[in-house]
Amino acid sequence: MKLRTVVAQNLRRMRHINGMSQEELASRAGLYRTYVGHLEREVHSPTVDMLEKLAEILNVAPTDFFTDPPPPIPPPPARTRRRA
Repeated sequence: MKLRTVVAQNLRRMRHINGMSQEELASRAGLYRTYVGHLEREVHSPTVDMLEKLAEILNVAPTDFFTDPPPPIPPPPARTRRRA
């Protein structure tokens, strides 16, 4: 997995854990909401300084952006109907 992908997935996951919208995170960081969206969609790469600022707002260590994100939770199995 590309490092940009790891950072993007972790940013989105951490933002959701903190219950923040892209708009709220951007406002707290002094950014445009579209920039946060671009980071999460891998359009742009954040600088080290930006990661430090985002980490502070999200109450995580900056290095947490570089850890492999947990695997996605699989959907529950489809239910089948039994005939009587």
